[in-house]
Amino acid sequence: MLPLVALVGQPNVGKSTLFNALTRSRDALVHDQPGVTRDRNYGVCRLIEGRPFVIVDTGGIAGEDAGLAGATARQSRAAAAECDLILFVVDGREGRSSLDDDLAKWLRSLSKPVLLVVNKTDGIEVQAALTEFTRYGFDCMLPVSSAHRTGLDVMLAEALKRLPDAGVAETLDDDPKRVRIAFVGRPNVGKSTLVNRILGEERMIASEVPGTTRDSISVDLERDGRLYRLIDTAGLRRRARVDEVVEKFSALKTLQAIEQCQVAVLMLDASEGVTDQDATVLGAILDAGRALVVAINKWDGRTDYERKQADAMASRKLVFVDWAETVHISALHGSGLRELFKAIHRAQHSATREFSTSEVTRAVEAAVTANPPPMARGHAPKLRFAHPGGDCPPTFVIHGTRLKSLQQSYLRYLENFFRKRFKLVGTPVRLVLKENSNPFAGRHNAPSERQVERRQRLIRHRKRSE
Repeated sequence: MLPLVALVGQPNVGKSTLFNALTRSRDALVHDQPGVTRDRNYGVCRLIEGRPFVIVDTGGIAGEDAGLAGATARQSRAAAAECDLILFVVDGREGRSSLDDDLAKWLRSLSKPVLLVVNKTDGIEVQAALTEFTRYGFDCMLPVSSAHRTGLDVMLAEALKRLPDAGVAETLDDDPKRVRIAFVGRPNVGKSTLVNRILGEERMIASEVPGTTRDSISVDLERDGRLYRLIDTAGLRRRARVDEVVEKFSALKTLQAIEQCQVAVLMLDASEGVTDQDATVLGAILDAGRALVVAINKWDGRTDYERKQADAMASRKLVFVDWAETVHISALHGSGLRELFKAIHRAQHSATREFSTSEVTRAVEAAVTANPPPMARGHAPKLRFAHPGGDCPPTFVIHGTRLKSLQQSYLRYLENFFRKRFKLVGTPVRLVLKENSNPFAGRHNAPSERQVERRQRLIRHRKRSE
């Protein structure tokens, strides 16, 4: 495993900006508002060739033990407890505070190597900023500006001196064998609770307060011999109801997570049914063309009548995605997880299945034989042949003539025919129509001299006969 470095500090000192600078990414949500980061976010720093290490961004410790601030602090303390090196980030512009004093005292008690990183030193007297923090007694103080990427080389050199030898990167890299699963839905439907239940630990902050999760957090998992990447996302709402800038960035991160996943698990609340916000989330999944599994959460404690009503409402309002499997779960108690993963496996297998040109062409021929396309303006469209065009979702490219006149009802028939013939479950099917072009269109074939001579003879012969 790679060495682990934790970024620790009070809110709004630039930990997330430093995380993005070290990982050369924009994975961490950055805003001037304090307390934006809440969950632990892991990434790999590869700025020094041959010495990569894992870095974890944590939420700010605000000195409170209750509510969301307390849960965020517990996440930060857990990251500090498991890491090999701590980067204690302070604000060089604001100077030392009583909260920094408490954090320094706590970090010294951990008996772990600590680097004091004085951030935001651009445009100020650096030596004066460092002098204010000398009382903490750390052997190394490093002035940096994470926003302007200054001072990072010296900081990395000092960090590598205190880290153990690098191992092999086993996680956090792109692995085609990993099943990428994004848990999406509107706020407060239990996404973080479900991820925690699957992992068996309090990895995400779960709260009854809507909008607790603000960033998309990826966690790697091995379950029953298979590799997964679980992505916990922020709740999506309709754009008209999104006012805060942070929530807009959170929604953008959720949409990016949907684009990057293979299977999207749409979580619904059994007590509230399918709402307009759920339709908004479902629209984002369909636009991305991702495989879909519908998970109705909070199924425990419902009466038989309430369960029947919830199923009836889901069937009625989700009739246009009847190809997606519906699973009843309880994220709090862990019931239904086995059925959920079985549905995820079927959807992922269908979305990534490979096809040959011959079997796709035979499927088109069988579909046309069973139900020929209707005529348009006295001519019937002709479907000549087809071939696969990609996966996630399965895409079929159909070649023929007059395909633009195919009605939407016939295209839906073709989609359902492909889905039934190839036993595709939990994934949309995309059809691409390619009109066969006439290679001689627009070209004038000039007559030869013999043809011109023959035509003139015919004209003279007709004049003589008249």
